[in-house]
Order: sequence, then structure tokens, then C-alpha cells
Amino acid sequence: MTNKFTRKNSARNEFVSGLKDGLPLQIGVIPFGIVFGIVGLEVGLSPLQTFLMSSILFGGASQIVFTQLHATATPFAVLVATVSAVNLRHLLYGMVMSEYLRHLPLKWRLILGYLLTDEAFAVSHQRYTQRPTSDFMHYHLLGSGLILWFCWQVSTAIGILSGPTIPESFQLGFAIPLTFIAVIIPSLTHFPAIFSAISAGLAALIFQFLPFNLWLIVAAFCGIMAGTLSSYVSKNYIKKIQERK
Repeated sequence: MTNKFTRKNSARNEFVSGLKDGLPLQIGVIPFGIVFGIVGLEVGLSPLQTFLMSSILFGGASQIVFTQLHATATPFAVLVATVSAVNLRHLLYGMVMSEYLRHLPLKWRLILGYLLTDEAFAVSHQRYTQRPTSDFMHYHLLGSGLILWFCWQVSTAIGILSGPTIPESFQLGFAIPLTFIAVIIPSLTHFPAIFSAISAGLAALIFQFLPFNLWLIVAAFCGIMAGTLSSYVSKNYIKKIQERK
């Protein structure tokens, strides 16, 4: 009985920890969701279509890209390919998190895969790498993912219902880059990560002229390549120094 209570308490603690760790990021997520609710209606989507996109697609960046391309009558094949490319980063997230989640049953992996957003990945990966491991770590991702999912659905609904009454002077669109900055900054603790972020940022500025928001894909690729190469060089440099000693 005691062991069962301990296990339940440990799972609850991880879940609550995930909620708490993810909560500060909602300061940026909520305005982002409101903006999407407004933008969805402006490009011709119905209120139901706009809300269901947040529930089914559940990816802020890809939803914004979808609405932008939809508004410019982009060919369907290009639209699907671009949105899929933007979401390719989730494949990388899944590969990284699989190290900690591969032992779970399929139903757990499907649920956590659905909830694995940028913010949830950032806070839960930080927990997995910087705190002691446990058999209930996946509850942390469940908590960080659910708090974001809930706030995203509610804020999208707010944007749909009250968007037209929100003054433009509020500049809610500025919450979008602020959200991603808040996610990225805490992870810039070593050279490869910093070099990767700088490379991706420069590539995004340089390739802004590309059509269909392809600069997103190019910038992501440049960031990944820069991070991989700098990590390889750094490890070799440290190894050589250790060998000399």
C-alpha cells in the first residue's frame, strides 16, 4: 500500500512540476493564441475551422504559416509541403525525447507526441537533463504539454470571440517572437547552442526574400548544421587537450 502511494505521489509531483515549469511561458503563448484566432478569421476561415486547427494541428508556427499561405491562394501541394517542413523540427524533438520515453507503452508515446511542442520540449528536456531521473519523468512532459494545450485552446477561442474588439495598439503580434525567445534563451548555455542560434538567426535575415516562407526551412537547416559541426569541433578540441595532459 505504501509503495503504491509513493508511486502515485511521485507521478503527481512530476506532473505538477511540469505544470509549474510550463506556466511562465504562457505569458507569451496566450497573446500568440489570441493573434491566431484573429488571423484565422481574417484570412477567411470559419470560427470552427480556426478553433479545430488549434486542436488538431496544435502548432503555433505552422498554423500561422498555414493561414499566411491560405490567404495568398498558395497551391495546396506547396501549402502542405511548407507546413510539413516547418513541423520537421518536431521530428528532431521526438528523436531527442525518445531516449527518455521509448520504454513507455504506445498509448503514452502517442499522447506525449501530440503534446510535444516547442515550449513543452524546452522545459521538459531541461528537467530530464538537469535533474535526477525517475520512473515518472514522463508525467513532467504531460504536465508541461497540457498546460500549453489548455492555454492555446482558450486563447484561440478568445481571439475568435473578442478579436475584433481588441485595439491594435496592444500589439499582440509581438508576443510571437517573444515566446520563442523565452524558449531559446535558457538553452544557450554552451558554444554549439549559441553558435547554432546565431547562425539560424543570420540565415533567417539573409533568406527573407525566399517565397512561401522557405526562409524558415533554410534557417532551421543552417542552425542544425552549425550546431552539429560546432559540437563536433568542440568535442575534438577538448579531447586533444585532455590527451596532451
